[in-house]
Amino acid sequence: MNLFAGARALFLAPHTDDVELGCGATLARCVEECDTVDVAVFSSAAQSLPKGLPSDHLKKEFYAAMDVYDIPQDRLHVFDYQVRRLNYSRQDVLEDLVQLRLAIKPNIVFTPSGGDVHQDHQVVHNESLRAFKTSTVLGYELPWNNFNFESRVFVAVSPGHLAVKHKALQAYKSQIEKNRRYFDPEFINGLASVRGIQQGVKYSEAFELVTLKV
Repeated sequence: MNLFAGARALFLAPHTDDVELGCGATLARCVEECDTVDVAVFSSAAQSLPKGLPSDHLKKEFYAAMDVYDIPQDRLHVFDYQVRRLNYSRQDVLEDLVQLRLAIKPNIVFTPSGGDVHQDHQVVHNESLRAFKTSTVLGYELPWNNFNFESRVFVAVSPGHLAVKHKALQAYKSQIEKNRRYFDPEFINGLASVRGIQQGVKYSEAFELVTLKV
C-alpha cells in the first residue's frame, strides 16, 4: 500500500526545524509522489535565537530549507506563536489547524508523536487529532524528546531522500552553531539505518500510527 499515491499531505511542525529533523527524508519522498505537499510551522522560535540575530532569522532558514525540497511558498504556512507558549493558545492553534484542513483537505497528516514530551509538540499533536479526525495521521519521532515511541509505520527512503534531508538541515546554521547533536549526519544516517533494518530495507523513517483511513 502506497499512502502517498494521490495524497494531499500536510506536515505539521511546532518549530521551524521539526519536520526536517523528524521526517525530512519522508518529506523528500512525498514531494516526489504526493499530489500536493504543505508544511505548517507554528513558531519560528525567535526567543531561542542566539543574541544579535534578527527575530525572523529562523523563519528565513526555514524558507531556505524548503527551497531544497522545491516546495513553493504558497504551500508554506508560518505562524508566529511564542516558543514554549503554545499551551496558552491551544484554541487558536486548533482554529489555525481547522483552517488548514478546510483549505488543503489533506488525507495524510504528519504531526509530532504522542509521546513527545516537549510542551509545544504536545499541543500540536493533541490539537491535530481534533482537527484531522477524518485523515490518516502519523506521528514522527524526535528521539531526544521521546521516552516512549511506538514505531508502527515505516516509510522506506532512498539515499537520495536522505541527502535532501541533510542538505535542508544545513540551512539551519543558527542551530548547527549550537552544536545540537541531532543535526549530525552520523546520527541521522544511523537512525535511518536502524529503522531500515526493522523494515527490511537500507533506510527508513518510523512513525507512530495515530489513525489510518483507507
